[in-house]
Amino acid sequence: MLCNFHGFFSDTTEVMARFQKFKRFLFRYSLIPPKKWRPAAIVLVAAFFGLGLYVLKLSNAASYLSDDPQACVNCHVMTPQYITWARSSHREVASCNDCHVPHNNIFNQYYFKAKDGLYHASIFTLRAEPEVIKARQPSVEVIQDNCIRCHTAQVVDAKMESFVEDHHYSRTDRTCWECHREVPHGKVKSLSSVGHQIEPIRAHAPADLQVVPQWLKAAMEKKEERNTSR
Repeated sequence: MLCNFHGFFSDTTEVMARFQKFKRFLFRYSLIPPKKWRPAAIVLVAAFFGLGLYVLKLSNAASYLSDDPQACVNCHVMTPQYITWARSSHREVASCNDCHVPHNNIFNQYYFKAKDGLYHASIFTLRAEPEVIKARQPSVEVIQDNCIRCHTAQVVDAKMESFVEDHHYSRTDRTCWECHREVPHGKVKSLSSVGHQIEPIRAHAPADLQVVPQWLKAAMEKKEERNTSR
């Protein structure tokens, strides 16, 4: 027991020594305000961190680490892109991340995702989004690379090389969607021309939300009861 007490005392002494060293570092570089300003500084720092945590919670920031396409519609301006993807054949084989972030390595993937997400969040917060959202040049390059990554069999098909003139040139001199214009988001995708979907968005909808309103469900049940009683 004496040995345990001695070990605990040694650990406590080491922690205090490290704290004092850290404190001297803060004072050396004037990172601690004068004594009369410390209460105000503590309140300001606490408010800053509290507001930051609130914003992270409000924006459902953790969802952006996932591959869930509904994370992209946390910002309501992305609703047209989500709806058109959800009604396309790509819904069964590709999520937003499969097309819109690089896949050459995981560090570049999350760096690009964070950079693009910060830009989108800034534009959305400032209410500066355009009526029709278009990919910027870095995104265009990533999307094109991912088209080729998934459809490489079509791009390097030996049969096509044998009977299609300039096949190699034609597959590399333009983006895929210059021909495949409606893949996967269709032609109509502006904010005012595409409505909001009925499908609940988990980030905003309560857990007990039902798509069919209660009054309609009651009316349907009453009608069903009348039909069965006949």
